[in-house]
Amino acid sequence: MGEEKDLLSTLLLELRRGTLTISVLSQMEEPKYGYALVQSLEEKGVAIDPNTLYPLLRRLESQGLLESKWETGGAKPRKYYQRTEYGTVIYKQLKDYWKNLSVKMERLLREEEA
Repeated sequence: MGEEKDLLSTLLLELRRGTLTISVLSQMEEPKYGYALVQSLEEKGVAIDPNTLYPLLRRLESQGLLESKWETGGAKPRKYYQRTEYGTVIYKQLKDYWKNLSVKMERLLREEEA
């Protein structure tokens, strides 16, 4: 039973990792700082731990999909992230792929239930 639970946890984690990139990119048309992004995703039913989010933001920035800038005018400095033009192109391609994949997966899963 314990091994089965571990396997399921591992598989669910792999599945979730693949969805976080597109989830984050979907929210980055306008500049957002990390905590605001966590809140925005959670409001839409996508929970993300800050320890997962910040490395993902840095990776997306290093890949040229996001850009960042520091805002120092407020009470405390915040790093804001936003999709780049290239990030928007990639996001739209990922979104199209996701929609297509979702239709196919739904068909497969419905077929199994029939």
